[in-house]
Amino acid sequence: MSDDIILRIVGKFLIPLVVVFALYVQFHGEYGPGGGFQAGVILGAALILYRLLFGDAAARKAVSPRWLRLQAAVGVLLYGGTGVAGILLQGQFLEYNVLLTDPINGQHLGIILIELGVLLTVSATITALAYTFSADSEEHLSDPQVDASSQSDQLRS
Repeated sequence: MSDDIILRIVGKFLIPLVVVFALYVQFHGEYGPGGGFQAGVILGAALILYRLLFGDAAARKAVSPRWLRLQAAVGVLLYGGTGVAGILLQGQFLEYNVLLTDPINGQHLGIILIELGVLLTVSATITALAYTFSADSEEHLSDPQVDASSQSDQLRS
C-alpha cells in the first residue's frame, strides 16, 4: 500500500484531520462522551495509518520508539502526579477540587490533566504495539547484547 501515490496524498490530508478529531474528543470528553482513552486510540490510529501509508522507517523517523517510551512515562506521571497533588494539598488521591482555590475550577483542571495523561499513555502504547508487531520490528527493537548472547549460544551447539 505504501507505493500508491493516491493513498499517500489522501493520507496527507486525512491524518491531520484525524489528529484534530482526537483533540476534539479529548477536550470534549469533560462535557460529554469521549475523553483520554478514546482520543488516545484515535491518535494512535492516525500514527498507525501514517506507518501503513509511508512505511515503517518513515514512521519511526517521525515518531521514534524512544519518544513513545517518554510519552507513555509522561502520561503515567501526569496521571499519578495529579493524584499525589491532591494528597499534598490536604485532600485525597485524585480529589480534584483541592487543586485550585475554587473547587469547580479545580475539578476542571484535574479532569483535563487526568485525561491528558491517559491520552498520552494510550496513544504511545497503541503506536508502540504497532511498531512491535510490524514486519521490520526485529531489526529496530532487538537488544544487541541479547542478540550477541543468543548467537554465541547457537554457535556452541
